[in-house]
Amino acid sequence: CLELMQEDAIIAIQDMGAAGLTSSSLEMAGKGECGIELNLDQVPMREVGMTPYEIMLSESQERMLMILKPEKQDLARKIFEKWELDFAVIGTITNTGNIVLTWHGEVVADMPIAPVSTDAPVYDRPYEIRVQSAEFKVQTKEKIAQHRTLDSALLTLISSPDLASKRWIYEQYDHMVGNDTVARPGGDAAVVRVQGTQKALAISTDCTPRYCYADPTLGGKQAVAETWRNITSVGALPLAITNCLNFGNPQKPEIMGQIVGCLDGMAQACIALDYPIISGNVSLYNETNGVGVQPTPAIGGVGILKDVSKCIGNAFSKAGQFIFVVGETRGHLGASIYLREIIGSEEGAPPPVDLATERKHGDFVRAHIQSGAITACHDISDGGLLVALAEMTYRHGIGCHLERSEAKSKDLRSLDYDRDDIAFWFGEDQARYVVCVPDADAFAASAKATGIPLTQIGTTGGDALAILGQFSLPVSELKAANEAWLPAYMAS
Repeated sequence: CLELMQEDAIIAIQDMGAAGLTSSSLEMAGKGECGIELNLDQVPMREVGMTPYEIMLSESQERMLMILKPEKQDLARKIFEKWELDFAVIGTITNTGNIVLTWHGEVVADMPIAPVSTDAPVYDRPYEIRVQSAEFKVQTKEKIAQHRTLDSALLTLISSPDLASKRWIYEQYDHMVGNDTVARPGGDAAVVRVQGTQKALAISTDCTPRYCYADPTLGGKQAVAETWRNITSVGALPLAITNCLNFGNPQKPEIMGQIVGCLDGMAQACIALDYPIISGNVSLYNETNGVGVQPTPAIGGVGILKDVSKCIGNAFSKAGQFIFVVGETRGHLGASIYLREIIGSEEGAPPPVDLATERKHGDFVRAHIQSGAITACHDISDGGLLVALAEMTYRHGIGCHLERSEAKSKDLRSLDYDRDDIAFWFGEDQARYVVCVPDADAFAASAKATGIPLTQIGTTGGDALAILGQFSLPVSELKAANEAWLPAYMAS
């Protein structure tokens, strides 16, 4: 597909998902306000004896429907044959506004497209957007005050299902993609070189369902913003997103409210970040015994690196470098993984999402990655700052020495817990990055000149993650805890 795009051969393209050839052909023709005629005898089939009904509704995977420029048809065939892929010309575009299907020389369907595409019925269902209170119960505050051991909390979080390594899964599949994979699994975004060029695509998929449940609008914003941060963290410019909207029964007002709220938040983020939705799909009625899944508008983002040599990772790569946090740390624990895994509570509102701040901080970080000033970068999300730092130690086994002095905590005046270390290290405030730089003074001066909040928290080096006066955990122990959960779960 990329080769065909480079050859300017494709007018339009769509993958075949739900309802297979039916949805893809009708959607493409409907958007183009034209008709389409398909010869079903030419459709490649994986089974013998299929009827026209079955051919049109088959959901066989790894298929794309393309509208090619006529003069590029032979070129397209050669490219597909080179890659040993099926290629078939199955129809033509018409001006009738109808879809016409032929089979063994007979017309087996002839119907208007608009009623099932652009003019399809639109439901305006009643909805209720429910938002959790930002306040914690007294018992929750008391439990937070009692659980003050940072090292044991960190080990628990990085070995939880949400944060545990997924290596057991991804090593069973080809993640090298013809040896054009530049950034392998474990980073903030996958980076895949566009073959034969210096360009590369950065790709990330994100969603935080517990945020979407606690506040659908904020959750929708955050899902889009996190993919934007992850793509930025490797040095790429975010370009566009796709989505997979997974919700329960939309006939229930509270579920319809989740859909409306999440879509509103997503739209706000797309506009503010100049990050449009270019495709997507929907999966509804996902329930078990009448209880819907948590709202999960999964966001897949893509960005571009014009020069793949500028790409960086999220791992500490050298000792003696300086560690900074870009963005304000206010210690937001509502709807956090810490609260759920350590305290056993799912209270509170998710962290606020300031989209203008997201863009400002991301643009600053990306510019400094491109200039070579930043050698490692990791966005801060699930689990907060300390989890992000632990994740930066895994790949190369390089540790860090951290310090949180009162002078460096002056931005924590809004904390409810008397400048609690728990909130500082595990709060999930947004618009933040951990960056590693060789020149602390120059980086700090640049941040000051552009009004970017910056906190220096330590240096890289050694073989442990250590906080002065608190604890020292060997990187080997951190990595073992992170990798143990999934294989053990699958083995059981």
